[in-house]
Amino acid sequence: MPAAKRTSAASSASVRPLVEPDLDRADEIFRVAFGTFLGAPEPETFFGTADYVRTRWAADPHAAFAATVEGEVVGSNFAANWGSVGFFGPLTVRPDLWDQGIGRRLMEPVMACFDTWENRHLGLFTFSHSPKHLELYRRYGFWPRFLTAIMKKQVTVSAAVPGRVLYGELTAAERTDALSLSRALTEAVYEGLSLEHEIMATQAQGLGDTILIEGADSGLDGLAVCHCGAGSEAGEDVCFVKFGAVRPGPDAGDRFERLLNACEQLATEKGLRQLDAGMNLARQDAYRRMVHRGFRTWLQGVTMHKPNEPGYSRPDAYVIDDWR
Repeated sequence: MPAAKRTSAASSASVRPLVEPDLDRADEIFRVAFGTFLGAPEPETFFGTADYVRTRWAADPHAAFAATVEGEVVGSNFAANWGSVGFFGPLTVRPDLWDQGIGRRLMEPVMACFDTWENRHLGLFTFSHSPKHLELYRRYGFWPRFLTAIMKKQVTVSAAVPGRVLYGELTAAERTDALSLSRALTEAVYEGLSLEHEIMATQAQGLGDTILIEGADSGLDGLAVCHCGAGSEAGEDVCFVKFGAVRPGPDAGDRFERLLNACEQLATEKGLRQLDAGMNLARQDAYRRMVHRGFRTWLQGVTMHKPNEPGYSRPDAYVIDDWR
């Protein structure tokens, strides 16, 4: 598109809620945008059978937004509410309209979501080597902190983990109790942190399951929200730990090892050969343990925080996530 037409198109861009008929086009733009930026030979196939657009829209259609030019979708953005923590992404714009201010337009409604939800700690994952991405988000008060490694390993047969329960196998009454216990666990990790919505969305959409590790005191020692296979955020033949955490305090490292064993056990049961998990490098011991187990980084970015505080990305935290 000629530069003059690009400028005209961008100036006429508007933002509205993303609706179901938009999803195919938004998904196409998402793949092409990431694939183009990262130099993939066939950007339209980037991310393969993994699905970020439809899953995040279905999780909360009121927190999904589209940018349009002359009625055509040219970009999208999504917000996520984890209690006291909010994050957004993926934010993507059609490549021929990059650097025209459309990304800023797509930031406005997600920041409004955070205001409505009254999240206390906000974040995002972006490319650590891209000055334009860092500057865009800095304008909204986000500050780059530690690198986050998106890691993977080949699944090996894992012995059954004592006390492991799957949320999907519980009765309705048991699920209510499990959600209460999960809130108590994440609250211990970071005040107000809640994965309740993520657990229920994963179950409702059939994206995978949530692992619960029972503790000796009738609480939980750990939990992991896992996406499994094609059509989820994992993709074909992959188990993706979207979020995982263990109870802090003495022996947290051992509990973390147990949780990783349980994730590998789930992957084995699902017949999946690869386990993916994101780890913020501020969580030093957790990262070292994952490397020791054979996890290797295949994509690396940086998390940006608002305010410029660690949140739950601390050396004593044993948490898996990546805010993509």
